[in-house]
Amino acid sequence: MGKGTKKTNAARLLDELGIHYELASFNADEADLSAEAAALAVGMPNEQVYKTLVARGDKTGVMEACIPAGTELDLKALSAASGNKSAALVPLKELQPLTGYIRGGCSPLGGKKEYPVYVHDDAASQGQIAINAGARGLLFIIAPDDLLKATGGKLASLIR
Repeated sequence: MGKGTKKTNAARLLDELGIHYELASFNADEADLSAEAAALAVGMPNEQVYKTLVARGDKTGVMEACIPAGTELDLKALSAASGNKSAALVPLKELQPLTGYIRGGCSPLGGKKEYPVYVHDDAASQGQIAINAGARGLLFIIAPDDLLKATGGKLASLIR
């Protein structure tokens, strides 16, 4: 971790759980906070860099979906995986009040509240994936199994 990089709540949580990870930091571009830009910045392929999206199901409420950069969330698939009839992404203005995180810095770990986490099942075929560590320009590089263990997450097919 670079000098001046503060440990995020998400990193502290992994430390408490004794889960190994590496941190990759980069200069986040406010004009392009996409996972694709993050992948390029840290030199990893899109299929190994996961973005965290926050959705609300009609039955279960708020949940988080982690999908690879360059892909689109299939809300019907997320609904089916989570036991909902329908789901929709939460409006951007609700992101920080719900999670404590801002757009481009949303992590499935260490938020204000724990929500159910669903990770696209292709993660299981990767030796390691990168996912936001709770701040813009900061990613965890972590084994998918360790991410699932830390979040209590479930694998599901989530993309179109």
